[in-house]
Amino acid sequence: MAPDRFQEQFDQIQDAMGEVVLAAGFEGSQPMFLYEKGYVLARVEDADEVASTVRRAFARDRGDRDAGVRVEREESPGGVLRIRVGEPDRSERFADRDVSDALRAVEDLERENRRPMVSRNHIVSIAVNCCPGDEPVPISRCESPNPAVAELAGEGGAPVSVLVVDTGLVENYRSHPWMHRVVGEGKEIELDDEGILKQYVGHGTFIAGLVSAVAPNTDVTVHATLVNAGAISEKELGDKLLGGMLPEERWPDIVNLSAGTPSTGAEALLGLERFMDALLGHPETLLVAAAGNNGNDVRFWPAAYADHPDYAGAVVSVGALRKDGTARACFSNHGPWVTTYAPGERLVSAFTAVDPTPAAYDYQHSTFPACRYGHLYDCTCQFPPHRGELTEKMASSPNAIRERVEFDGLAEWSGTSFSAPLVVAMIANYMARNPGVGSREAAGRLLQEIPVGRLSGITTPALIPATWTPRSVQSVPATP
Repeated sequence: MAPDRFQEQFDQIQDAMGEVVLAAGFEGSQPMFLYEKGYVLARVEDADEVASTVRRAFARDRGDRDAGVRVEREESPGGVLRIRVGEPDRSERFADRDVSDALRAVEDLERENRRPMVSRNHIVSIAVNCCPGDEPVPISRCESPNPAVAELAGEGGAPVSVLVVDTGLVENYRSHPWMHRVVGEGKEIELDDEGILKQYVGHGTFIAGLVSAVAPNTDVTVHATLVNAGAISEKELGDKLLGGMLPEERWPDIVNLSAGTPSTGAEALLGLERFMDALLGHPETLLVAAAGNNGNDVRFWPAAYADHPDYAGAVVSVGALRKDGTARACFSNHGPWVTTYAPGERLVSAFTAVDPTPAAYDYQHSTFPACRYGHLYDCTCQFPPHRGELTEKMASSPNAIRERVEFDGLAEWSGTSFSAPLVVAMIANYMARNPGVGSREAAGRLLQEIPVGRLSGITTPALIPATWTPRSVQSVPATP
């Protein structure tokens, strides 16, 4: 039985988010994204009108004159409010009639005002239908990061500042000496009640390690934002970004966001609208976002802002190259909204602290018998093979199998999550070599200077760090 990766991760994120009840959004027959059940979002200035419209529609169509529709009044730096439209019901795993009916109820009002006024509260995650591209694999502490640690680039001037919005940093991350310029805001809980590493712990550390290896003269701050199995609602993310995470005056040169989500009707995220507008008012800052690991061309937000005319030059979206650097990785999203690609398969970086006592980790997902996206090389879907606890539970095994490994510093990991920080680091290096050039200008120049290659039928530039070492690819026969 092939793993049902979406359902496995649905359960895991639901458990982590506690009282926030989740539902799944579909593209055709396929589940594509998660959202909060029983609630919709509207801008602060639209919330009362939206709630009244939904209330009237429910009274007319359902005969429910006291539908309990109400606006949740709260501070909202991100500029949106939650509107309760029903009782979040855990009995049906994916269905959510209340939200669907509420969205339909507002369609005429939106047409009248010629703008979207309501949306689901999507869950922004480092891993939906992916993990990120795979789960981490232990690497001996005798090995080196890949990309390897570069020499210092540039002379004089203020260091480039990078904000990584992610899962936080593991304790004693500075046991990796090349990460001496990394600092953390907030703390993630690394171990579960049994003393086992939680899944996705180390994601922010891995990213910070990649930036620091490729651009060692860069100041990196990691903000522990995605602490619930790497997930957060779009409203909460928008509120956190504008609620003190970013300084009022000068923002960092680059913000790395290795998380996102598809959305209802491929629409931009309402909960991030005010942040994106604020980004336009901070031309010193570039947003670099991972393109996602669903292996398709469905727009993945906020990366998909990269080809939106209003945000031209303010956002760079990054897809992943496979381990030999000659083609797109099987899991990488793609499409005209993807700005560039960078290595993203089987990179090596910091994962846990270097410690004489290794940290145990139980695989959650099983590998697949063949590439789940139809590629014919030894991709992360299949290799290295392992069996995971969640997959075994879903197979109704009487005793779920735990395949346990141990980490003592480094890991090998894959995903567009890790391609993005390589692009961040290369932009930072360009800025260091060219004092006075801002991050947006540096990104534009760098992408123009890179020869354009053809990746799986898509003509796009690919950014390859000088210290990255490619690995050979083996062909895998098609499964009958």
